Amino acid sequence: MNQSLRIGGFVSLSTVDYPGTLAAVVFCQGCSWRCRYCHNPELLPSVGVEEIAWSDVMNFLKRRQGLLDAVVFSGGEPILQSSLENAIEQVIELGYKVGLHTAGSVPERLNRILPVVNWIGLDIKGLEHVHYNTTGVSNSGSLAWESAKLIINSNVDYEIRITVHPSLITPLELKDVIIKLNVLGAKKIVVQKCRTKIMLDSTLQSTFLNFKIYQPVLDVFTGITVV
Repeated sequence: MNQSLRIGGFVSLSTVDYPGTLAAVVFCQGCSWRCRYCHNPELLPSVGVEEIAWSDVMNFLKRRQGLLDAVVFSGGEPILQSSLENAIEQVIELGYKVGLHTAGSVPERLNRILPVVNWIGLDIKGLEHVHYNTTGVSNSGSLAWESAKLIINSNVDYEIRITVHPSLITPLELKDVIIKLNVLGAKKIVVQKCRTKIMLDSTLQSTFLNFKIYQPVLDVFTGITVV
């Protein structure tokens, strides 16, 4: 039994974390980035104040076999934990599909996981050279875009999500990100408004959030989902 997976939260039933699928969600503890609009700041430290035992999660999943379809590993950043791969294997053995939410901070580990994951939601913060404006980490852009290429060229179902906040990504920058993703061959792009109730950078909460500024850009493209 995998006792080392650090879990900061657990949702027993979700209809939104894996599109079209009834799923349980495991929120993995720890993230190496500090995205300014992060709405789960309690998951950022590598060790949480209160953590859930993986054995408890597995016991729950055994009781829900046939009632739930999938398990989603979210965070935090799940792929930071080397124990994630073993946890995924155990979930698959129970007959569940596997979903993954990631920002792509460890492309080599993501590449190992890709063959056994059924669906991935990847977050892209901006073009490579300005990605750090959101994450606070200088090389985050190269890592995220490498992960995007791996996912787009895989056989895994996915969506690539761009979170917009007027202080962090301009309409022109959003347009450039969508163009680059299209050039790479991305089939499913989602533009989502940032959640404002809780943010790691509280100064962003006082920013005037005029999301209408992005509409002219979105009107240029077809097949973009906006949430």
